[in-house]
Amino acid sequence: MASMATHLITGAGSGIGAAVARRLHARGDELVLHARDAGRAKELGAAYPGAKTLVGDLADPDKLSWAFSHQSLPDRVDSLLHIAGVVDLGPVGELTPKSWRHQLNVNLIAPAELTRHFLPQLRLAQGHVLFVNSGAGLSANADWSAYAASKHGLKALADSLRHEEHGNGVRVTSVYPGRTASPMQVKVHQQEGKPYDASKWIDPESVAMTILTALDLPRDAEVNDLTVRPGR
Repeated sequence: MASMATHLITGAGSGIGAAVARRLHARGDELVLHARDAGRAKELGAAYPGAKTLVGDLADPDKLSWAFSHQSLPDRVDSLLHIAGVVDLGPVGELTPKSWRHQLNVNLIAPAELTRHFLPQLRLAQGHVLFVNSGAGLSANADWSAYAASKHGLKALADSLRHEEHGNGVRVTSVYPGRTASPMQVKVHQQEGKPYDASKWIDPESVAMTILTALDLPRDAEVNDLTVRPGR
């Protein structure tokens, strides 16, 4: 990764995304932080002085290109880090089309659209696209059908992109964290009706360390798939 690299990050407001943003900001890299609305962009700008923000609703990927056309975009993108995600558990017999669409839009279609939009900059920089997937992107359990489907699709997106862009020097990595102590995990436990104990799960900082390892790897090597599981 080039010195003073520019990273475009989704999900920088909490959990793994916030841990990654803090580490990159602390070492002086340039950040472009995606936000769903202007209010969230203001919060991110205050949290990371000097960072730029990019506003667009991942839940409505059809409008992302239009939203970006009204904003100043980075000329250079060394890495595009897809970390934002949503989850809504439920059995197949009860999940509504609205729930399916929301998870597919945020977790799969929006990352595809963001990648399409910034591929020219990534090619010029011979940059890196990193998808924070999930253990659910490798196997699906009861009540996880819609979320797992979106994450299985994200794996397919990453695998196809890797084959397509290898000749352009663009590296593509999928990271599959197990349960991580984050606001999303709090929501999952609420939906499962289970008590939440953050100490049982992966610290977001540990996942951030693995992500930076993949980003900082010399150009002679590429991490394709990286699985991270709770150590306790």
